[in-house]
Amino acid sequence: MAYKSLNSITRSDLEALGISGDVSEKLLKDLNEIIHSSSTPPETWIQISRRILHPNLPFSFHQMMYYGCYKDFGPDPPAWLPDPKVASLTNVGKLLERRGKEFLGENYKNSISSFSSFQEFSVSNPEVYWRTVLEELNIVFSVPPKCILEKDTSGDNPGGTWLPGAYLNPARNCLNNGFKRRLDDIVIRWRDEGSDDLPVNTMTLLELRSQVWLAAHALSALDLEEESAIAVDMPMNVESVIIYLAIVLAGYVVVSIADSFSPREISTRLKISKAKAIFTQDVIIRGDKSIPLYRRVIDAEAPLAIVVPARGSSCRMKLREKDLSWNNFLGKARNLRGVEYVAVEKPAGAYTNILFSSGTTGEPKAIPWTNISPLKSAADAWCHLDVHRGDVVAWPTNLGWMMGPWLVYASLINGACMALYNGSPLGPTFAKFVQDAEVTVLGVIPSIVRTWQNSNSTSGYDWSRIRCFGSTGEASNIDEYLWLMGRAHYKPVIEYCGGTEIGGSFISGSLLQPQSLAAFSTAVMGCKLFILGEDGNPIPPYAAGVGELALCPHMFGASSTLLNGNHFKVYFQGMPTFQGQILRRHGDLFERTSKGYYRAHGRADDTMNLGGIKVGSIEIERVCNSVDDSVLETAAIGVPPPSGGPEQLVIAVVFKSPEISNHDLNLLKKSFNSEIQKKLNPLFKVSSVVTLPSLPRTATNKVMRRVLRQQLTQTSLNSKL
Repeated sequence: MAYKSLNSITRSDLEALGISGDVSEKLLKDLNEIIHSSSTPPETWIQISRRILHPNLPFSFHQMMYYGCYKDFGPDPPAWLPDPKVASLTNVGKLLERRGKEFLGENYKNSISSFSSFQEFSVSNPEVYWRTVLEELNIVFSVPPKCILEKDTSGDNPGGTWLPGAYLNPARNCLNNGFKRRLDDIVIRWRDEGSDDLPVNTMTLLELRSQVWLAAHALSALDLEEESAIAVDMPMNVESVIIYLAIVLAGYVVVSIADSFSPREISTRLKISKAKAIFTQDVIIRGDKSIPLYRRVIDAEAPLAIVVPARGSSCRMKLREKDLSWNNFLGKARNLRGVEYVAVEKPAGAYTNILFSSGTTGEPKAIPWTNISPLKSAADAWCHLDVHRGDVVAWPTNLGWMMGPWLVYASLINGACMALYNGSPLGPTFAKFVQDAEVTVLGVIPSIVRTWQNSNSTSGYDWSRIRCFGSTGEASNIDEYLWLMGRAHYKPVIEYCGGTEIGGSFISGSLLQPQSLAAFSTAVMGCKLFILGEDGNPIPPYAAGVGELALCPHMFGASSTLLNGNHFKVYFQGMPTFQGQILRRHGDLFERTSKGYYRAHGRADDTMNLGGIKVGSIEIERVCNSVDDSVLETAAIGVPPPSGGPEQLVIAVVFKSPEISNHDLNLLKKSFNSEIQKKLNPLFKVSSVVTLPSLPRTATNKVMRRVLRQQLTQTSLNSKL
């Protein structure tokens, strides 16, 4: 759609959008004042977003203002600019005000103009940077590290050894009253779906400590072996957070399992991790539906299960003979209520959590988080989302995915409060919770934002307390995020992209830099990015281009082992070197623009991203190949839509007989969806089915899914044109 320049907009243009005459006159008057008082398009836009736009005006008017303002600007127009006074009050801003000249010498100017230099400093001076950040986070070690990083000279561990000699417990650091935090500070706010007109529930630091200590004492009473793996398959609610922290505090290893998984997927993760017990819930209540979660755990042939009731104090069904109700479990430590549980301190490299990320082999990669990974999560939140004491952080997620543990550590270690909604985040009740819980940092994934916009879920709710949004999981869409910013009076969206194996992000935004919609403004602190050209080697630094993303090998908190795979082979083998260091593989396609922003273009390998969940093509193909006897083989491809946004799942089908040309593809799509949702994940959805005479293959008979992806993406673009 072509938009007029701002000085060409008339009253009739506004009335055509449904804006009344009197309001139109006032808007045009204010607009003309801004046009004549601003010298650049970014200045004009910032004034428009602050003085004219508000959530009750039609979004089409917001678009008219944004696109009209930047009509002749070129690529990457900033949707938000940092205010120098506010920037100086951020975590990084305050640090640079105190020590900027110490870090950067005479090159230091101010926190905004020197941020990029500080990011480069964090890469070239890891010893100084990470020691400083750990001090800022008030991290407590029972034994301090000998140094920050020991680089590997043998080549076996390109990432080096971080915090050698250190002993710590991440859960203990969550429960400390550092940051001048008081024991009566509220650290969790939550609400159950269906109680939306009741006040928000709260838990203080003192109450959280007591509950975690009690659960940790009860765990010790189970007489499990030291460092046993204990699974959690529950919604992200206050009980699961208590359980998670208790497992870590007691020195055991959490096994993260998403509550949407089928029994087969649960069983796979229990076997890989060798879990000795599992915490779960009797049912998941969503509206008037009751989803039998404990039944899935039984069908997965799980070990000892501790079952938390979804509502009330007793479970809704009879438990297996060996299993325990939540009340009976806690009863094992009834005499220790209020008694401090002394944290089990372990080496920095010891496992604390096993998470899973899909590979291309059909079996999920089991990625251990060490005691360092939580510190990486907290540090990212401290720097890039500016999380601090007084913040209320909400991020719809689950402990089965990395953003669940990330939320626990990012909020609690930074002295903030986390906000948990025990229900669907898609409707107006969640929007009301954001208002009532006084959320200041709201995390999203693009598909949730799209649902909010299409259903107008946020209408009538006050999101003015939000300081910034965070976005992760999928590629985002410019117009959808313009709409999102408008719900909170144009607070910034900080894009945040990483991976389970990173413990956080490798690329993000910053409140000290201009932010462009659906774009990243910086590599995260401590990380250097490389875009690989067609020859497989890095393109020149700061040059524009598109290619597979590679990372510097030394990343604080990143994985160095896999439970069920060869870590070096997965992340380093075959990668180019830079200044004598082998680069780390990530697998996403990224574009670096002429103005220095980065944009994500999906996966470069055979793993795709569906609704924020990474899944291997082979996992989906294995299901689809058995759906219909007429199917010879399939290829599962993630295709980005022409207008941007999350990947859509397309199944390419080759039939056994070339004569089969009249097969009902809609019926086949329904069958694929039914089986995929039953056997893999109910959140996965096939967007379309296409037929091919054969699949493109390499000389060694490997399916060239990347070629298919390019063809299907081009077809999608042509159909739009």
